[in-house]
Amino acid sequence: MHELRHTDTNAADDSAGRAFGLEGNLYLPVVLAIFGALGLFALLTFVLHANILASGLLVALPLGAVLGWAVCLRHGKPAGHDRDWLEARLGGTHFTRVETEQRRIA
Repeated sequence: MHELRHTDTNAADDSAGRAFGLEGNLYLPVVLAIFGALGLFALLTFVLHANILASGLLVALPLGAVLGWAVCLRHGKPAGHDRDWLEARLGGTHFTRVETEQRRIA
C-alpha cells in the first residue's frame, strides 16, 4: 500500500507586513514625503528667507496629498483601488472622455 502524502498548507491571506500602521511598503512614500517636505521647508525658510508660515503652507500641500492618497485610497483597500477610483472620476471605464457605443446603449 502507498503512503499518503501529507502537505502543510496555510489558508490565510498572504501579508506584506506592517510598518508604522501602514500595510506593506506603503510607509515608504509617506516617509519620503516627510523628508522631502522637511528639506523643502528648510530650503525655503533658511536659504531663500521666505516667510515661515508661507513655507509651511506650501510644504503642507504635497505632504497632505501623499498622506491622503496613502490613508484614504490605499490603506486597507484592495489592490488597484486607487487607480479604479481615479478612473471612475475621470469618466468611467477607461482614461478617455470619448463615449463608446456600448456605454450609450446601456
